[in-house]
Amino acid sequence: MPRRLDPDEAALWKKVAATVKPLAKAPAPFVPATPPTVRPPKPQPRLTAPPAARAPLPPPRRTHGSATLDGHWDRRLRKGLVRPDMSIDLHGHSLASAQALLDESIHRALIRGARVLLVVAGRLRPGADRLPVMHGDPRPRGAIRASLPDWLAVSPHADRIVALRPAHISHGGAGAVYVILRRERGD
Repeated sequence: MPRRLDPDEAALWKKVAATVKPLAKAPAPFVPATPPTVRPPKPQPRLTAPPAARAPLPPPRRTHGSATLDGHWDRRLRKGLVRPDMSIDLHGHSLASAQALLDESIHRALIRGARVLLVVAGRLRPGADRLPVMHGDPRPRGAIRASLPDWLAVSPHADRIVALRPAHISHGGAGAVYVILRRERGD
C-alpha cells in the first residue's frame, strides 16, 4: 500500500501540479536522429608473418568394400572355397579394444604372409551406427561390425588391405567378413 502524503507534502504537491502544462493531444511528429559520423580507424601495419601454406588435405579415404578383386577370387570367396589363413573374434570387446585387436591381427597376418583374414564381429543390425545407447549398454548392438570399414580405411596397414568381403556361411556368414591382404612381392 502506498504511503499517504502528510498535509505539508500535499500542499507542496498542489503548487507543483498547478505549474504543469498538460501535453497536447496530437502526437509529436517523429524526427529520426541523424546517425553520428564515425570515421573508420586507420589501418594498422601488420606485424604478423605472411600466411603459411595451407595444410595438406588428408589422403583420400580408401573404401575396401567396393575394391575390385579378380573375378576368380570373388567367385571362390562367394562359394566358400577359400580357406582363411587366420581368424579373429571381436565379440565381447569394446570398440577401442576391438580396433586395437584388429590392427594387431592384421600386422601379425602380414608378418606371416597371410592372404585372407577372417574377422568375426557379429551381425550388422540395420541402423546400428545410428542407434542411441540405451539401458546402460556400452554401445549399440552391431557397432563393431558397423565400424569395421572405417577402421580398415584408417588402419596403419590400409595400403596392404586389398578388399573387404562378406564371409561364406560356413565361415560365419553375415556375422563375419574376409579381409583380403596384399602379399609382399619379391619373396
